[in-house]
Amino acid sequence: MNQQINRMNPRVDGYLRKCKQWQEELQKLRTITLDCQLTEEVKWRVPCYTFQGKNVLFIGRLKESCVLSFVKGALLKDASGILVQQTENSQSVRVIRFTTVQQIVELEPVLKAYINEAIEVEKAGLKVKFKKPSEFQDSRGISD
Repeated sequence: MNQQINRMNPRVDGYLRKCKQWQEELQKLRTITLDCQLTEEVKWRVPCYTFQGKNVLFIGRLKESCVLSFVKGALLKDASGILVQQTENSQSVRVIRFTTVQQIVELEPVLKAYINEAIEVEKAGLKVKFKKPSEFQDSRGISD
């Protein structure tokens, strides 16, 4: 636990203090993430967890849930089938949504496995192959 405290970023404390909703859930996600030896930072005004300077995941809040967002989630195996593509055009990021601390507690071993897999993706230098804008269909279902 002392190692974890040493890696806590005071700016994340401030972010969590301002969260009226999902505070307990975000704190639990923070604890799990720090247990996985990631560095805690704040980027784009949200808690970001990095490995050797590379963004691995974010924790954050939405109106209906809080989320654990994997930057290269599309490269994870998703053995438990819990990763969600937030939008149709989201090519890399995958999220796991939570509405209770209990959900997080029950999934803790799975979450740690996913986080460790995401760290291995970074160690291996894997990259998401992005589609070109012309490969996307427009809102009428027509591609370029």
